This record gives sequence, structure tokens and C-alpha cells, in this order.
Amino acid sequence: MPIGEATMESQYSPYDFAVHQDPYPFYARLRDKAPVFRNETDDFWALSRYADVRAALRDSVRFSSANGFRMEPAFWGPQAERFFSFVAMDPPKHTRLRGLVAKAFTAHRVQDMEPRLRAIARRMIEPLIEAGSFDLMVDFAGAYPMEVIAELVGVPTADRDMIRGLGRDIMYVDEESTDLRPEAVQAIGALIGYYTELTIERSKQRRDDLLSALLDAAEADDRLTTEEIVGVLIVLVGAGVEAPMLTLGNIWHAGWQHRAQRPVERLDDWIAETMRWEPSTQTLLRSTTADLELHGVKIPAGERILLLTGSANRDPDIFPAPDTFDLDRDTSQSLIFGTGRHHCLGATLGHLELRIALTELLAPLATYDIDPNGTRRIHSSNNRGFATLPTHVRTR
Repeated sequence: MPIGEATMESQYSPYDFAVHQDPYPFYARLRDKAPVFRNETDDFWALSRYADVRAALRDSVRFSSANGFRMEPAFWGPQAERFFSFVAMDPPKHTRLRGLVAKAFTAHRVQDMEPRLRAIARRMIEPLIEAGSFDLMVDFAGAYPMEVIAELVGVPTADRDMIRGLGRDIMYVDEESTDLRPEAVQAIGALIGYYTELTIERSKQRRDDLLSALLDAAEADDRLTTEEIVGVLIVLVGAGVEAPMLTLGNIWHAGWQHRAQRPVERLDDWIAETMRWEPSTQTLLRSTTADLELHGVKIPAGERILLLTGSANRDPDIFPAPDTFDLDRDTSQSLIFGTGRHHCLGATLGHLELRIALTELLAPLATYDIDPNGTRRIHSSNNRGFATLPTHVRTR
């Protein structure tokens, strides 16, 4: 049997709730039996081995981002850049827009936010610790990244609950579906409208925030348009809110699962290994610009290629005993922030958020426990994480 030919044992769909529950056995079978996998029903190909995924991420000529990175019909296609800005672009458009955004979204700006982010975290955490029990996802992980992005962008305090609610409407579904719910489409429209008005307002009166910096970012006479700025702000709802929210929950859950390793004493290793072992982003979509042949399988131009980064991070050719959570592991080759032209621009902010949140959560605690009967996972075609994580704490 050709190496890329699917068998009943190697079926896979990112919409399948069984995959959402535990994707890793599916990935292992794909890596072994069908590293170039074809799903006729959902109309995509999938690459699951580390070397193939990494090579595709670094090859923006043959593996285009111009149609976006999510499979839902509402997101996939030429309109994708409206939702995902430069993340859904190839050079030279990507080079120009990402370069202008990078002028505003600097490491210095991120580091300057640390005292304020720590104060926000403490304010949100103190009543939770005092109560003795809370839902990490509902009561903290979902709210904290939104506060961080709102602080960074310059969203008025009075509007932040509304923005958080719209973000939740976009992100997840409770039933198997291959497209966005009407409520999610409406929420995207509302966000676009809100950020357009905020951008116009801020153009008249600058503040010390990212939105003002985006308005001022320039290369000679080239500046970002209002529509381009709004696109960047929409991206931040996903990359700046959803990803750290889910990652924080995955880290919290993994630390509880593997508490015998005492991960709280090795915070950076705990974060890095969880992001490899249980990454919040599981897949990234590309489209082929030319006919390709990989592992003896021919892939035509114009096809959708799902890059299974969650599988790549558990490839035994790169990570020995990959299904084992190991704080001593070298995670330097993991693809947690992508690679190549689309390497995550917000990696510095994301890591700062996680360190601050975990440091402040753990500081007053002797132990924490999770109620396994109360946990519930999200349903998403490209992300993995929890909707609920009931937590009980004991202070020092």
C-alpha cells in the first residue's frame, strides 16, 4: 500500500469530536501509515510528520497562506485577510504589513507593560484564592488575556466585557459543524464595526497604546490604512486572547496531572513542555501553488494542506518518547510559535502573560486540585483546550 494511502485506521477530520477529545492516537497512525493523508469528505490533505510540517511552514512559495489558516468556509478564501490580516498573506503583501505592525508591536512596548499586567493579574486572582475554589477558564484564563490585549490596544474599560463576549461567540461550537454559527458571523461583524470606530476616534487623539502606535507606524510615506489596522486588531482576538487562554488552561491541567514531577518549581520548563505536549494550536492550513510530490504521493496545485503541528510536536523522530510529559526534555525544536515568515509576532507577549499569570496564581498556594468530573473541552477545528477547569486551592 502506498505510504500516503488512507486506511480505516488512519481516518482523520479536524471537525470530529473524537479527535477533539484526544487527537494524539489519530496523529500517531497518520505519521506511521499515511503521512500524506487525503480526506475526500472535507476536501483537504494533511501532513503529520515533523520534517514535512516544518518544511511547509518555511516554504511560503509552494505553501501559500493567502487563503487563511482555518478550514471553515467563512474563513477560507480570498476574504481571509479581512479576518486574519498579514497572517493570511504571502510576500510582498505580508512583508510590508508585518513590517509596519512590527514597528508598533515592539519588545520594548511589551516589557514596559509588565507592572501593569502583574497588577491586573493580582486584582483578578485575589478574590478567587480567597474563595478557595473557582473555574480557572471561566473566572480567570478567559478574562485575563482579554484584559491584557485591551490594555495593550487601548480599549476603554467600559467596553471590555462586550469585546470579551464577542470573542467567545466567535471561538467555539457545541455541536459538530464545518462552518461558523450565525452568531459567530454576527460577532465578527460587530468587532469589525467597533474597532473601525475606535480607530477613527484614536486617529483624532493619540494615546500611549498599540492602536496609536499602529496609526503612527510608517515606512517612508507608507502607512497602515484604517481597514488594515482593524484587521490587525481582529487577529489579536484570536492570537492574543484565545491562544494564551487555552494555553494557560492546558498548562494548569498538565501541572495537576503531573504534579509528582513538581512542575511548580520549574516554571519555564513546565510552560515549554506543556506547549509541546499539549499545544493550544493543533493545525495550520495552507494551499499549494504548484503540483507537488511527497512520499510518493502527488498533490495538485490549488489544494488545501492541513499542517498538523500538534502531531509534529509529538514526532518520535524529533522528541524521544513524545507522549511522555518530561520537564527535562529539550523543547527547542518544537513548533509552538510556528517558524519561517509567519513565526508568531506576539511570542514575547504570550510568554510574559503566561509567566505572570502562573506566578501570581501559585504564589499564595500550597496545592491546587482539579475536579476531573467537571472539566469540559472546547470544540474547535484548529485549537485544543478547556472550556471549564473547576479548581480547588489550599493556601500556604
